[in-house]
Amino acid sequence: MPPTLTWTLAFLFLAAVAESSSGELPVFREAPAFRNGRECPRTAWPTAADNHAHNPSVIHIAMTLDATYLRGSVAGVFSVLQHASCPENVVFHFIATTHRRLELRRIIATTFPYLNFHIYHFDSNLVRGKISYSVRRALDQPLNYARMYLADLVPATVRRIIYFDSDLIVVDDVAKLWSIDLGKHVLGAPEYCHANFTNYFTHRFWSNPSYAASIKGRDACYFNTGVMVIDLWKWREGRYTEKLENWMRIQKRSRIYELGSLPPFLLVFAGDVERVEHRWNQHGLGGDNLEGLCRDLHPGPVSLLHWSGKGKPWLRIDSKKPCPLDSLWAPYDLFRHSSSLFNDT
Repeated sequence: MPPTLTWTLAFLFLAAVAESSSGELPVFREAPAFRNGRECPRTAWPTAADNHAHNPSVIHIAMTLDATYLRGSVAGVFSVLQHASCPENVVFHFIATTHRRLELRRIIATTFPYLNFHIYHFDSNLVRGKISYSVRRALDQPLNYARMYLADLVPATVRRIIYFDSDLIVVDDVAKLWSIDLGKHVLGAPEYCHANFTNYFTHRFWSNPSYAASIKGRDACYFNTGVMVIDLWKWREGRYTEKLENWMRIQKRSRIYELGSLPPFLLVFAGDVERVEHRWNQHGLGGDNLEGLCRDLHPGPVSLLHWSGKGKPWLRIDSKKPCPLDSLWAPYDLFRHSSSLFNDT
């Protein structure tokens, strides 16, 4: 990537962080209403706690919600609704910290007036003392670890949930992903067994016999935690949040990996994941964690495009130097541009 573009993207990201912490939040156009067809089952997921009965026709999706990635989250929600066969049967569970939560709720409600959604408070203190620095600052934010606590945050009667990162779009019916059979597994995700699993952990990990023994005999493959289907009942029974926290504490003491929230998931689940078709996570479109270079799609069909990595499509588009695949994200961008900001004169 040319130095000029690298500095431009870095400036845009830092400006977005600064604005999100103190300035005005983005303004979005109102999304059209998406309605169920006649073939969709009649269903409702009421808000009263005593009426939260499990209904397999309701699709539960969890996403984090913060000011920095708000534009990506809105595009992700829009893409899900646009391609869903029964959009009114989709319930979004947004996880947010206390900071600006009421403003975020207002923006979601005005952008998607017909959306069935709930916002839950994530206490950053749960992880603040357990996070160690990684290769990219965005990976160190407490909200990046909220996916570990979904079973504690959403109502206990939610049996299954899909977790989506805030830098992706869905271009297929999400019901297809929702309906996969997890079998005996707690978690389902696309796996990538060609990746060198040893690269995700430091020499300290592999040189410690007890640490290395934790994955001995497992058919351990890499999977990206930005797209997961999770059986929350099995998660709660197996106390998987505690298992993830244990590896975070070890990391704090011994520095056994370099990447944010991903390695604990690999240590706990790798080799015990229900394999989902690769089409459901065409990841890495944001390039690596250092430069964010443009990437091509992986071979094969596509149901979900994921800009994991440093480069985010909205930042590259705003810099007027987008990557070719960013044009696939742009139609879902509901951000209301200021005419003065984009006036070339």
